Order: sequence, then structure tokens, then C-alpha cells
Amino acid sequence: MASFINWKSGFILIALLIVAASLYYTNNLANDLSQEERKKVTILAKSFELLAKSSDNDAISFALSNIDSNKSIPVILTDEKSYIIDFKNIDTSHTQVKLFLQKKLKEFRQQHPKVEVDFGFGKNYIFYGESEHLKKLRQFPYIQLCIIILFLSVVLIALSAAHSANQNQLWISLSKETAHQLGTPISSLEAWTVLLEQQNTPPELLIELQKDVHRLQLVADRFSKIGSIPKLTSQDLSQLVEHIKAYMQVRAPKHVRIDLISNESPILTPMSATLIEWVIENLLRNALDAMTHKGVILISLQKEDKQVIIEISDTGKGMSKGQAKKIFKPGYSTKKRGWGLGLSLSKRIIEQYHKGSLQLRQTELGKGATFRIILPL
Repeated sequence: MASFINWKSGFILIALLIVAASLYYTNNLANDLSQEERKKVTILAKSFELLAKSSDNDAISFALSNIDSNKSIPVILTDEKSYIIDFKNIDTSHTQVKLFLQKKLKEFRQQHPKVEVDFGFGKNYIFYGESEHLKKLRQFPYIQLCIIILFLSVVLIALSAAHSANQNQLWISLSKETAHQLGTPISSLEAWTVLLEQQNTPPELLIELQKDVHRLQLVADRFSKIGSIPKLTSQDLSQLVEHIKAYMQVRAPKHVRIDLISNESPILTPMSATLIEWVIENLLRNALDAMTHKGVILISLQKEDKQVIIEISDTGKGMSKGQAKKIFKPGYSTKKRGWGLGLSLSKRIIEQYHKGSLQLRQTELGKGATFRIILPL
């Protein structure tokens, strides 16, 4: 996980460096081109003056040549009162040409300082904007930034998908291996149960032993189902929750009460009963661990439109904000004992296998916690 985060950070850092370097270099080029364009406008102003004052044919031809050579820089020539005398390299296909030129004049005033032109009978001014080349040069870093962001997004999505696939394969391998390893001792225990039954072992001992064997079989079945996509069948969720509640109440401390509130029964839901039972049982065990041998656990089962909502609230010690942010991360646990996989597996079962959601809805230190499961109907 840490190496994956380092890869992401490295890609983002490289992208930022490329953008920063590109912005710096392009900005310098744009400034150089902007200075060149001002020189051209200054030469244009001198050409206008030469055209107005000179009677030499060569000088006039030279001035006209300079004026005609400006094919890219948009310019507007005005008098002292800002009345527009002439313009060039401005698209006048608009219906309201005068208003459009006035708008452009205002825009040019803000972009560059005016260039004075002396025709010998009063002062005139040239206002100019940026050429299309300069505009495109200024836009280039932002286009490049969009391309880099797009490329970076694709790379990060690909890395995330690869990381997720590796993690999924790890879960599947771990689950299958666990189910496989449990198979041998379960078979042995079943054989011992038959042998003890033949030797007139007290029935109450056999019943308890059979219960434990059945429990181990259930655990192995759960792990085998995590290792592959389970088949969902329509079953009564309210009956399943009632069964889990009764099972956990017997195993809860004497002064801990588990209550169930439901607004409807039956609630038929497409699910893998074995895995849903595991999730709810895991949440109830966590709630029991969070309480100091007394308190109340409330299970709320509500059917709303096309979904069913299960909320499990306890009056335990709760969690801090820092703990709450990490609670679903594999390997993280607030308990001294445990692998920190229960909530991570539960979230996987609900969200990936049942297309629902599992979230910590509310928690506060000293005031318990509330988990919410949402399952589609």
C-alpha cells in the first residue's frame, strides 16, 4: 500500500514539475514575443508618421511596405478624442461593427500602453492587442496541463485497478486457503463425534460438541464464499436478523441487552445469507467488545422504497475522529487482539457482493457508535 501511494505521489510530483517548467518557459517566450510585437507596432507608428510627412517616393514605399507587412497584430488608430480613424487585422463580420470596435478598443487599452503617432497636425494613438500566435502560446501551458491531468488520471486509474486486482486476489487466496485448512480438523472432529457417540458419551456433551463442529463448518463455508462471487437468492432478512439477535443475546454478558426494531416482516432481499449473517454478527461482536459488560445494543431494520436499512447502535466507548477514519482499512483495529480484517471484509461483502453500502454513521468517544448497512431490494 505504501509503495502504491509513493507511486501516486511520484507521478503527481512529475506532472507538477512538467507544468511548472512549461509555464515558466512559455511565459518567457510569450514575454519575448510580446516585446517583439510592441517593436513592430512602434515601427508601424513611425511608418504612419513617415507616410504623412515625407514626399520621397522611396520613403513612402518603405512606409507602405511596413504598414502592409503587419498581418497578425490587431491595431486600432484613434485621434486624441478616442475617435476610431482606422483599424486592421480585426474581424468585422459582426452586425454592430462600431460597438464591436469600441469593445476591442477598451480591451486593447487594458492589454498594452498606447503608442503615439504624430501626423504633424495633432496627436493620434495606436492601440493594439495580441496576435493569434501570442494567444495560442499563452494558452499552450493550460492545454498541456489538461493533457497531463488526463494522462495522469488514466495512469492512476490503471494503477488503482491493478492494486485493487492484486488486493482482491490476495483476499481470494487467503479465504480459500483458510477454508481449505479448516477442512481437515473439521473432518477429524466429525469423526471424533461419531466415535464418542458410539461410546455412550453423555448426550449433553455430544450436543455441545456438534454445535461447535457446525459452527466451524459455518466459518469454513463463509471463507469459501468470500473466495468466489456468491449466488444471491431472495430470503427473509427480518427472520435472519432475528435469528442472529437471539444467537448473540445468549452469548452476551448478563447486563447487555440486544433489542430489535423492525417496521415490516418479512423483508425479502436478494442476498447470501451466510455472508450477511457474518457481517451483522461481526458488527454485534464489535459492539459487545466496545461495552464494559453492560449497556444496550439496538438493531433497527427498516424497509424504505427499493432498499432496506440496517442500523446497529451501541452505548459503548465510541471512537475518536482519527479512529473513525481508519476503521475500514485492512489491518487496523481499535482492539489489542485481532487482525483488523473484520470490518474490511464486511465492507467488501456488502459493497462488492451485494451492491450495497456499509458505513460508520455516527460515533463519539464515550457515547457509542452507529453502523449502517444499506441493501438493495
